[in-house]
Parts: sequence; C-alpha cells; structure tokens
Amino acid sequence: MHLDVLDLRNFYYRTGLGRAAQKAIRDQVVTLWPPQKGHTVAGFGFAVPLLRPYLSVSRRVIGLMPGPQGVMAWPAGMPNVSVLCEETNWPLPTGIVDRLILMHGLETSEQPSALLEECWRALGPGGRALIVVPNRSGLWSRREGTPFGFGRPYTLGQLDAQLRRHAFVPERHQAALYLPPSQQRFWLRTARMWEKVGLSLSTRFAGGVLIVEASKQVHAPIRPGLRAAVRRPLRVLDALPQPGHQPA
Repeated sequence: MHLDVLDLRNFYYRTGLGRAAQKAIRDQVVTLWPPQKGHTVAGFGFAVPLLRPYLSVSRRVIGLMPGPQGVMAWPAGMPNVSVLCEETNWPLPTGIVDRLILMHGLETSEQPSALLEECWRALGPGGRALIVVPNRSGLWSRREGTPFGFGRPYTLGQLDAQLRRHAFVPERHQAALYLPPSQQRFWLRTARMWEKVGLSLSTRFAGGVLIVEASKQVHAPIRPGLRAAVRRPLRVLDALPQPGHQPA
C-alpha cells in the first residue's frame, strides 16, 4: 500500500536523512537526464523531490500523486503542478509525456502491471521512464524508519524482467543511497563521501535504491496488403525452361 503524503513530505523536507537521500537520488537522476528544453516531464508516486531541476527549462512539469497516498501542493512558493489521480488512470492524454519518473510508486502499488501499462500509455514515441525502487540487496529496504523500507524491494533482474513484460526496454541502470540509513550526525555529514565511494565501487549491490532507465517499445505497424503480396510473389521466371526439360 502507498505511504501517506504527509509522512513522505516530513521525511524528505524535514529530516536530515531525508534531505540527504533526496540529494543523492536527484544527483543520479540529473546525471542520467540533464534538463532539456521542450520536454514534458512527469513524476508518479512521490517523485516531486526529483523534479525541481526540470521546472525552469521544461515545457511542462507534472507531479502525479495516487489517491491512496494523498496529494500536497508543490513546489512551495510557485504555481502548483501536482495533481491527485487514480493509480492506473492518469488525467493525461495518451503520448503526452517525454520523460517519466517513478519513485514510491511501483513498489507500493497493488496493481504494478496495470500501473506500468498506464506509464506506457502516457509516454510518447521515444519517451523514456526512470524507475526508482528499493534495492533488495541494500540496507535501506531493511529499515522501516524510511520510505524505502515499505513495499516490495527489487533486484535488478526482477525489475528488468517486469519492465520487459510490459513493452519497455531497459537501457541503463544506476544505484544511489550508499549512505547508511541513520540519523546520526557523522553519517549525515559524510553523506557525499559515501555516495562517491559507493559509485566508484558498485552500482548494483550496495546502493539503497536501484534506478533503471527504460524506453518505450513500439512495434512497427504492418501495412495493409503486405502479407498478401508476400504470400503470392511474382513468378517472373516461370516461363523459362527448367533444367533438364526439353522444349516441345
């Protein structure tokens, strides 16, 4: 089940550990996706902490928050871009989104297959998604004191397989949150160092979250009449004598 939006807000904006987690994940997201002009960028779940770098340059930024979670106005001090929505029926036209970020959305969903189908529908041709989920091998998924301790954690193989079943092609993967999930000042003050060390040693096993970039797979359409033409090819050589055949 989804976490409450007030608990998520309090963690990410009112605790030192939450602010450190927000920065660590957002830095990797921006590395994978530098902000570009003209894009429509959407986030589902509680992805708004990752969307701020895109506000100033994107054509449109939308924060989709599922009904069971609840919604909050975001960003503070600016026109609101967040909206409450059904988990598998977003108020968006088909194909409108260029870049989609999921955080605290997939692992807490009771309908993950239907959710991925809705992600596919909302993305346009060439659209890409970033899925952020708790790493089953990491420390953060084992601590219920953070939002990453709830829901279903994933391995990289599990997430790749689930994406492929729903017509997504995993392109790249990254990890983040090498910082231990502790509120102690020593760990918070050295958070940046732990992220640098972790990224230099491992991008898969030790990080608290997995980040997978996936592209929308669209099959080429079959033109009317093409199969009929192939099944009945022209026999341009039928009138020529066959080997070993004597003409009359």
